[in-house]
Amino acid sequence: MDKEILDFFNTDLQFIHGVGPVLASKFNDVLDGRRVLDFLLHAPSYVRPREILDSVTNAQPGDTITISLMVKSHKRGGMFRGRRLPTQIICNDKFAAPVTIQFFNVNYLDYWTEKLPVGQWRIVSGRLDFSNKNGAIINHPEFIETPENAYKIPKHQAIYPSGEGLTQKTFSNIRDQIFNIIHERITAHVLSDRMLEFLDALEHVHYPETNDDLAPNGIYMAKLAYCELLAHQTAIAINRRNRKTLKNQRPVRAKKYDLLDKFYEILPFHLTGAQQRTIDEIFADFKKPVPMMRLVQGDVGSGKTMVAMAAAVKMAETGAQTVLLAPTDTLAQQHFNKLAPLCEKLGLVCDVLTGRDKGAGRNQKLISLKSGRTKIAIGTHALFSDDVEYKDLGLVIIDEQHRFGVAQRNAMRAKGNNPDMLALSATPIPRTLSMTIYGDMDISIINEKPAGRIPIKTSKIPVLRTNDLIERIAPQIENGAKVFWVCPLVSESEISDMTAAQSRYEELNKRFSHVGLCHGQMDKKERDKVMAEFANPDSDMRILVSTTVIEVGIDVPSATIMVIENAERFGLAALHQLRGRVGRGALQSYCILLYGNNITPDGLKRLDVLCETEDGFVIAEQDLMMRGVGELLGTKQSGWIQYHFVNYREHRDLFRLAQTAAMNNNSDDENWAAQLRQIFDCAVTAGA
Repeated sequence: MDKEILDFFNTDLQFIHGVGPVLASKFNDVLDGRRVLDFLLHAPSYVRPREILDSVTNAQPGDTITISLMVKSHKRGGMFRGRRLPTQIICNDKFAAPVTIQFFNVNYLDYWTEKLPVGQWRIVSGRLDFSNKNGAIINHPEFIETPENAYKIPKHQAIYPSGEGLTQKTFSNIRDQIFNIIHERITAHVLSDRMLEFLDALEHVHYPETNDDLAPNGIYMAKLAYCELLAHQTAIAINRRNRKTLKNQRPVRAKKYDLLDKFYEILPFHLTGAQQRTIDEIFADFKKPVPMMRLVQGDVGSGKTMVAMAAAVKMAETGAQTVLLAPTDTLAQQHFNKLAPLCEKLGLVCDVLTGRDKGAGRNQKLISLKSGRTKIAIGTHALFSDDVEYKDLGLVIIDEQHRFGVAQRNAMRAKGNNPDMLALSATPIPRTLSMTIYGDMDISIINEKPAGRIPIKTSKIPVLRTNDLIERIAPQIENGAKVFWVCPLVSESEISDMTAAQSRYEELNKRFSHVGLCHGQMDKKERDKVMAEFANPDSDMRILVSTTVIEVGIDVPSATIMVIENAERFGLAALHQLRGRVGRGALQSYCILLYGNNITPDGLKRLDVLCETEDGFVIAEQDLMMRGVGELLGTKQSGWIQYHFVNYREHRDLFRLAQTAAMNNNSDDENWAAQLRQIFDCAVTAGA
């Protein structure tokens, strides 16, 4: 039965013959786990052919070859000018072409000479090199076998991503043992057809004959990808169903006050059609007994914050409280500065709570939250600290949602009685990825920008013309323009030619007065102080040299120029976020992409995409197609799914198929999906 196999999957690798705890710990570093299952989900990267050749004549340097050789003589390595020479085994192939086998490790000389006795044929497999003196050379061959044992050298060797202390022979030996045990279990027990099909696909992937077998659209890789997607999509579907159960429902809140019309009246602008449509969708969710789980996706500057504010005002009409959770102190303070004046005009108490709040000041804020006086609280993770209590938390708004993990979101939700949750994201994500990352949420898209925003003019120039650029923008700086100047490094690096923020700051400081410097290695208070000074329209600071710490969290409407050095080193999504720091006012803004001398054709293509469009969703789609998912959100994000077999670019159709199947599961399908969730560790956490 299938349970027998699932139990075996969870066996610690140390109990596989020849492994033990030391080797298992090394596998843990590579596999991010040490179970049999972790090994099985670790697919080979490529296939190394090792079919036996008769001669080295047609082989190229660097090729991995397997060849029959006649051992002619041994030449033990001695000392020469203080250096130990390698031991050489002189051989001929079947056409008498000379081949030298070399060994450098003196501890095993007797072992190797015994493995390669003079006058005997041996099958040798390894990397071929050439030298003017010795001709064809194989250094430290990976396989040495007698002709009758040639079968021990795989014709098609699967090469696994490995780590320190793990050889490919170790991988293949453990793989063979695991599949031998699986075959024994299959013989001894009756397994479902689906499990047999799944195991067959796993086996073909671990014993590939060509690289096509490991291609994303190969029949077996695609089958495993579908299983993995079905596991995740089923977990998401269960999440959605769980949210609608009685235990997760809450009463629909009744309106007590009239605030929304006044909110619309005091806004100094008209909402866009996309903003109003999104607000209507949120308000419709408020009328349901099921807590809202909605993601608002909108490009930089599309007006997500005002949509969130409208939701908070609507919640305040019922007397309930709202929290707005931001990833940084700076962004929290920025939201507070923008929203507090609106709240004051509406008669709503708005407060900000971050890790900086201490002592009596913090206690007063906690009392106001607990009493219900504070209707809108803005802050960081401090908002869900143990000592923070709310009288009636009705709405949780999470800004830059991908920066918060499941545990943090659940901790915030636990502060109320099934509060509504609204997530905001300025990182446009193609639909394929949205189905995966946010599949358990309803999605609203704000695809319009507020009226009056002038498109940013984006151009690319080589870094060699940096001095020309400085002279070109100098008159604008002297006339009051503010400039972001972004560098990829903090300080100079001996192993990189990327520009350092520190050295660029020093150079610009010689040319202009009052240049600011901001990077992640600075003291947080000092960094925030520099950002605040640059954001102040009355400040004399005209240039802020920075690393990507300004990507999110600083709003300077008066900034009109963004310079990004070594722009080819950034992903498109990151470049788009950085560009979004300008163009937030009524003046024409510019983004200049400085690229290095070694830029690749793909790098130029990425910069061209940015120069051609400001549409974040188009840019995200191009980023996905050109660089893959790893660059879309930058480094690993909280809640991001790390797939084993799924390729986001190649398996788009499978996403839809898996989602449909997960939503329409019958009892048999549900049993199989449950097993897949166990295999792929897809835990179901309501509302995660």
